[in-house]
Amino acid sequence: MAKVAINLSTGSLQQEEIIVGIDLGTTNSLVAYIHPDTRHPLAINDQGRGTIVPSIVHFPAGQDPIVGTEAREYLLTDPQNTIYSVKRLLGKSYQDLGTHAADLGYKVIDDNSEGLVKIRVGEKFYSPIELSAEILKELRARAEHALKTPVNKAVITVPAYFNDSQRQATRDAGRLAGLEVLRIVNEPTAAALAYGIGLSPDEEKTVAVYDLGGGTFDISILRIQQGIFEVLSTNGDTYLGGDDLDRAIINHWAGEYQLATVLFQNAEAQQQLRLLAEQAKRHLSTNDSFEAAFGDTRLPLTKAKFNELVQPLVDRTIASCRQALADAKLTQKDLDAVLLVGGSTRVPLVYDSVSAFFQQPANNTLNPDEVVALGAAIQADILAGNRRDVLLLDVTPLTLGIETLGGLMDPIIPRNSKIPTKAGRQYTTSVDGQVNLKISVYQGERDLVKENRKLAEFDLRGIPAMPAGLPKVDVNFILNADGILKVEAIELRSNTRQEVEIKPQYGLTDEQVEQMLMDSLTHAREDVSARMVIEARTVAEQMLYQVERFVAKNGQHLTPEEITQTTAGVDKLKQALTTQDKDTILKAVDELEELTRPFAERVMNISISQAMAGKKIL
Repeated sequence: MAKVAINLSTGSLQQEEIIVGIDLGTTNSLVAYIHPDTRHPLAINDQGRGTIVPSIVHFPAGQDPIVGTEAREYLLTDPQNTIYSVKRLLGKSYQDLGTHAADLGYKVIDDNSEGLVKIRVGEKFYSPIELSAEILKELRARAEHALKTPVNKAVITVPAYFNDSQRQATRDAGRLAGLEVLRIVNEPTAAALAYGIGLSPDEEKTVAVYDLGGGTFDISILRIQQGIFEVLSTNGDTYLGGDDLDRAIINHWAGEYQLATVLFQNAEAQQQLRLLAEQAKRHLSTNDSFEAAFGDTRLPLTKAKFNELVQPLVDRTIASCRQALADAKLTQKDLDAVLLVGGSTRVPLVYDSVSAFFQQPANNTLNPDEVVALGAAIQADILAGNRRDVLLLDVTPLTLGIETLGGLMDPIIPRNSKIPTKAGRQYTTSVDGQVNLKISVYQGERDLVKENRKLAEFDLRGIPAMPAGLPKVDVNFILNADGILKVEAIELRSNTRQEVEIKPQYGLTDEQVEQMLMDSLTHAREDVSARMVIEARTVAEQMLYQVERFVAKNGQHLTPEEITQTTAGVDKLKQALTTQDKDTILKAVDELEELTRPFAERVMNISISQAMAGKKIL
């Protein structure tokens, strides 16, 4: 007997399970779906609490986390345990954050490595993936409560400028929240869908989507033709948004009214001033002046002064617009429309500047907070097979390539390549008898890999020993519709093959995510913490084995001082292993690696020189 589901919220027959669209934002998040009767996208407003869910997570002592509007009030009363703007940390290392880490009201841990940043809350450590999963769990719960039906599948949007690491981290967060993430979609692409552009197969348009949200800025140029969405170019800044407009106001007030000392000493005062700055920004969108009390100090701000403060930030967005047009090889006259997305586009200066640059009035007819979620819901509808005449093509925002001799970046998939796509190059060995080939994958636009972002590395093992230059190794990059990368390497003479789905070092493997899903039903936090310690111990034990083996084999090439320093480093790492603290262990691993790298390279050079002279090194 066939089962027919009834949606208790609408009373409609439900042929298939609902797929929701989610805008996981820096400041606010939303969830939307296609109403089964009207077939129009609708942002979900659960119990009249509003469609917007602040992207804030509060951790009360000994209780489950609180997410959204209820968590917002704790920004003032308990800032150390209240996390905001976590999207800015997704897929990032501490080194990526730089000076931005100091602007946050909570503790971001620097473990002196390229690994994922960690946020300390009390005595516990959380990854941005886990924190984002808490926001997604809240969105999922609201959707299930409002629709009276289980929600297990979703489309999640990301800024077009998100790199591979950030996209993978977003997917991991969704799965950790119990959602099957069917597609990661660029926010500007979703916005164009929400504005209804491209839903008619006969429509042909070229549009610019200007998206200035709470923490990220994107500009995308899209061509829509015969139901196909093609992103011609993207540009933007993952550290530019409404938060930065607020920061400009805070810095002005702090300097004008000598508040720096108070703010430095008082985290609660920092949050209070941040919220006042946000209030001023909103007020000045429709008024000429603002004034509020901060303790005994009156803080005034005029619209003219506000415009002066934020003009440099708006100018940065216009510079990105200029570059995106150049990349697309278009001028302003080639555009049929300019679409505004993101709450920060409510600032009149933003609207005026964008309209002036593109030489036409920008379209802001849809609610800028909801537009991306509505578009994600339409994309979910497309994936459900309900809109068969629409096809989406996106582009990769940054060049993907591998490291070659001399630390050079060899591009394989150029930026703005349409995805899904596949590309490859052929390489060979540089040393006689080389049986392994290390393949390091990078993302970025610079000629030297050290200036780009390392995504992953792996070894092609088992190459038959041949003179340098004789092996032929094909390296292929396969980029799927989500912008997630797979790499395969094949030595053609022997057919030795290695195929790896690149899970960036900042993400989680499938096995880890699946296990964490199970943990979330019982004692997730304790289990995740234990696993991280185990992983750190595994890395440390491998390092100890390699270093001790290296010193035993190559001691004659080391100075007494190097041997002494190495022994001390080994002892320190062994001592760290007794602490059961993953951060202490990983820091000791990094220190030992830095200590041994110089003479390991020297010994390798000696071995190569002797091999070239016809001597065999045992």
